[in-house]
Amino acid sequence: MSGKKTGNMETFGRGLWRGQETGHNKVNLWRGQETGHNKVNLWRGQETGHNKVNLWRGQETGHNKRPATTKIFLLLCAALLGGCGRGPVVHVFTGQTMGTVYTVKVIAPPVGDFSSVAMEQVIRDRLEEVNALMSTYDPDSQLSRFNRHASDAPFPVDAPVAGVFAIALEVSRQSGGAFDITVGPLVNAWGFGPDPPASPPDDAAIEGLRARVGYQHLEMTEDGHLRKHLPDLYCDLSAVAKGYAVDRVAEALDARGIAHYMIEVGGEVRARGENERGVPWRIGIERPDPDRRAVARVVALRDMALATSGDYRNFRVVDGVRQSHTIDPRTGRPVAHALASVSVFHPECAWADAYATAIMALGPDEGLAFARRHGIAALFFLHDGRDGFTEITTPAFEAMMARP
Repeated sequence: MSGKKTGNMETFGRGLWRGQETGHNKVNLWRGQETGHNKVNLWRGQETGHNKVNLWRGQETGHNKRPATTKIFLLLCAALLGGCGRGPVVHVFTGQTMGTVYTVKVIAPPVGDFSSVAMEQVIRDRLEEVNALMSTYDPDSQLSRFNRHASDAPFPVDAPVAGVFAIALEVSRQSGGAFDITVGPLVNAWGFGPDPPASPPDDAAIEGLRARVGYQHLEMTEDGHLRKHLPDLYCDLSAVAKGYAVDRVAEALDARGIAHYMIEVGGEVRARGENERGVPWRIGIERPDPDRRAVARVVALRDMALATSGDYRNFRVVDGVRQSHTIDPRTGRPVAHALASVSVFHPECAWADAYATAIMALGPDEGLAFARRHGIAALFFLHDGRDGFTEITTPAFEAMMARP
């Protein structure tokens, strides 16, 4: 559907429970491809780690991250768009990036200088730029070259890479290390990487791996260069990069005077203005139930981004014990708390992405206190111990929902 105008359709979220476009209504309803927030191996689509290690594969396997595309439902209800050119025109651009899929919806006036072909190229260029800089699967990306840089000498990087590292380091500091882009070795050791070990790591192995992990071993110099204090430190930006890609596309649309749009990359969402009916974009947040998929709440999203991290689709059962894919870098072990998912709202998607990851690692008590302390609008779903969920919101979330 790249660049295709749509009319007379109701889109219940690209990427929700499989559902091929079958005609008049419901485009791509329920496709349900998990692509994950924190993800190790995200470039392929496997969420494997605390903070999206190897995010460019796209499989949710890691530390903190939710099944992204299955968690955020885009309930974008389209109005009838007559054939006589009256009313707004919806341009829909879709494709693949970073091991997942993206959808961009642009509302354009019925007349004017708008080229869907040019717009599609702008969107692709921004997404390819982020992938080329930050992929862990492209050996020529700046991130891959930095990971091979076994020296404490400063390593120059482009401004986008420096910007994402700056967000990651700031959220790491704010969260006391619950968010950490160096957690990959621990994620792999617990079986959520590309080559799962035969058994979980013992105490000695965990302590040995923790010595190779830690955001405090990473430094950004005043001129924006990166420096390692451990030569084998390995960084993965997957917990921020998808959100950052959304922001880059948003910046490109803003620069071209587009006032109404919705951007979604693997479940991370950012919206501006209103949909074709003249109301805020409606986004569905999934109930964090591993056995069935359903929308728990629909929120209006305008001039805001949304990212969700969850812990209910990807786990292992070892000797009868359920092990979360969310690894807490502070302990080196899977989290064992009652937080099932958290959805974070922020003006920038990269920050929403990182904060959702951090809160998922912190858990319900620390995470709620953290969100309140930093004024974060967040929606929590906690396991209630009776096969149900308790919903908790922050004051910032309630204030946001109360705005007209």
